[in-house]
Amino acid sequence: MDIADLATQSLNGLQFAMLLFLLAVGLSVVFGLMNFVNLAHGTLYMVGAFVGFSVATRTGSYWAALAAGPVAAALLGAAFYFLLLKRMQAAGPMKQVLVTFGLIFVGIDAVRWIWGEDSQSILAPTAFGESVQFLGLVYPSYRLFIIALGLAVALLLHLGLERTRLGAVVRAGVDDPVTAASLGINVDLAFFGVFCLGCALAGLGGVVAAPVLQVYPGMDVAILIPTLIVVVVGGPGRLSGAFWGALLIGMADTFGKVLIPDFSSFVIYAVMALVLLLRPSGLLAARHGS
Repeated sequence: MDIADLATQSLNGLQFAMLLFLLAVGLSVVFGLMNFVNLAHGTLYMVGAFVGFSVATRTGSYWAALAAGPVAAALLGAAFYFLLLKRMQAAGPMKQVLVTFGLIFVGIDAVRWIWGEDSQSILAPTAFGESVQFLGLVYPSYRLFIIALGLAVALLLHLGLERTRLGAVVRAGVDDPVTAASLGINVDLAFFGVFCLGCALAGLGGVVAAPVLQVYPGMDVAILIPTLIVVVVGGPGRLSGAFWGALLIGMADTFGKVLIPDFSSFVIYAVMALVLLLRPSGLLAARHGS
């Protein structure tokens, strides 16, 4: 592998890592805030992709799809929250896993009923439809857009959590929800807002992935395992953990497929095992709500 190939695969790994981050951050932070294991998070990713496909088909606009997908995923996530997840929050992890695992199959059948069995895709926007010269490489501009979007989302989330009143409320609710509530802070409402934001990011990931990957019923299952590995490797409940975990797994998966294609499916599991042997709590210590 020469320098050009190394640089290209590094960009591919970074692009995949940003997609994983968009999914993993919501799943990880919700677990940290609410101690809730939501395996149906990938269903929101799939619904966002299909809603984006429908909007793009009818309007011819990728940007309309990019706006509609996250909104649809957030609304569906809010419905999940009030109808089911909130009632299951006090249940044990096993019940949470079983219920949300069942929602995966409900979501797949619902998507098949509405959109059919066929694979679909969304065309990349015209502005990012061509390859560009980048650091001496010819690289698809849309993949660079994914990288830039993922980094921008990570930065905005970091600033929102560390520099805003909402972030302070969320941190207070995580550290001591009883004291926060006694001070007049609506902890449940703040957590619900963060939950919906995580759902919206999953929908955003679905739309963003659509021009690169196929949109099909069951795409949520395909992405669920790498996403869970990112959460475990990064440390559940941490924004920064989701970012660095996604970066590590994205790079490991990409280079594994290039360097050892016959064993590529085992690479991310080997990385996860190694990280957990060295740091059982993940790359960064988990942050759980009380």
